[in-house]
Amino acid sequence: MSPLVPDKRYLAPALVTMVLLAGQVTFGFLESWSRTVLAIVTAIAVEIVLGRLFRGRWPHLASAYVSGISVGMLIRSPAFWPYALCSAISITSKYVLRIDDRHLWNPSNFGLVAMLVLAADTVAGLSVQWGNTLLPMAVVWVFGFAIINSLGRIHVTITYVVSFVGFALLRAAITGHPWPSEVAPITGPMYQLFIFFMITDPKTAVSSVRGQSLVAFLVAAVECVFRLLEWVHAPYYALFVVGPAANLVEMRLGARRGAAAEGAPAAAGAGQDFAAKVAVEPADVRRRPSTG
Repeated sequence: MSPLVPDKRYLAPALVTMVLLAGQVTFGFLESWSRTVLAIVTAIAVEIVLGRLFRGRWPHLASAYVSGISVGMLIRSPAFWPYALCSAISITSKYVLRIDDRHLWNPSNFGLVAMLVLAADTVAGLSVQWGNTLLPMAVVWVFGFAIINSLGRIHVTITYVVSFVGFALLRAAITGHPWPSEVAPITGPMYQLFIFFMITDPKTAVSSVRGQSLVAFLVAAVECVFRLLEWVHAPYYALFVVGPAANLVEMRLGARRGAAAEGAPAAAGAGQDFAAKVAVEPADVRRRPSTG
């Protein structure tokens, strides 16, 4: 790779660091720097250990850094242990919860949902700590869209954002809430991590562009239902349900296509053998002695 062209694996870490700095410098939205550092260090350490244990090589740490820093921003707890545990769960899920050598859940999404369910008395999720101020969000959006576009995932983010706004208008019509209050959450810091990192994760996305856009739409649709049910952490739960289901469906369809492709040559070979037999058989018959 040319030294003038950055390794694309470092683009996501650069963007997530920008989100962190913009939020912390502007509003001080972290629980503490020490908790966030703990989450990052834990994610990297677990990645190194499991990478050596399961694959026998040193793993690239960009993904672990993104997971750790995401946990450090998204988890809200007065204690330190949830940050370390959430990072450990997130990274471990990549190595343990696999089908056909593919992990199904976005790591930080899996870890966060696990903590919100299993440690609800101690853990909360990042909400409005950024204050929904547009200036830092505009900076993040400009760089975020540029980086995600360079990674070939811009269609996922755009599909989700457009779908979210559409479903927000639908929720406003159903609930009678002012539509700006339904749209406003997408300007918060939690959603920047969600739309630029969680739903665009290439390791847990379906393979086709059309399928990726469909999954983004379905995540927004399921989130809309969860919001109508007044589930506080609706986007996390929606991705937790839709993402793995989409991967499993794709794997199933791929297995069927593979079986069909293997069966087609066999059927063609059998047909050719039968045709050859029919073509040869009349001559054989003519050479046989008469039994009349």
